[in-house]
Amino acid sequence: MKLVVVTAGLTQPSATRLLADRLAEAVTRQVEAEVRVIELRELAVDIANNFVTGFPNGRLREAIEAVTEADGLIAVTPIFSGSYSGLFKSFFDVIDNAALAGKPVLIAATGGTARHSLALEHALRPLFAYLRAVVVPTAVYAAAEDWGGASDAFTDGLGPRIARAADELADLLRHRTPKAETEEIVPFEEQLAALRPLS
Repeated sequence: MKLVVVTAGLTQPSATRLLADRLAEAVTRQVEAEVRVIELRELAVDIANNFVTGFPNGRLREAIEAVTEADGLIAVTPIFSGSYSGLFKSFFDVIDNAALAGKPVLIAATGGTARHSLALEHALRPLFAYLRAVVVPTAVYAAAEDWGGASDAFTDGLGPRIARAADELADLLRHRTPKAETEEIVPFEEQLAALRPLS
């Protein structure tokens, strides 16, 4: 099983990458999966060139194939001005809009303040709904004060939110039918027989 993590953090180290790693670790504690992390900051120039030329270079093509062939996806972006980053959106713009249909996706984001948390619901969730992905119910947002913070009577801490979202993605992955099993190979002779008129 292949789990791909797309992270759009711009700095190194990055809170966005840290959140992505924690989510992937929580998922792989429940399902056995090969994890690949795609750092979009390393592909920024390649993505821009793709818009100009209309073609991805080898490195970007490899990243796109990893995402489209994955069994599940974790997508994490920093929030700027109340929405996902331009780099994050640009990457998903260069992917065919039918390539993620039916794919389980966990969405997450980081930001300086909790005021941006609704960007998950008004920006990220609609984006992946448009791409016809299956987005898990729990989205994870981590503000600066969430790191190391504990839960209280009204809100879950970051740890419980990560665990709940990972449970939901792991459950979808466990019940996902591999593509090979859904494709029935019909022998050529049977195809011909089906085309012959009944006598």
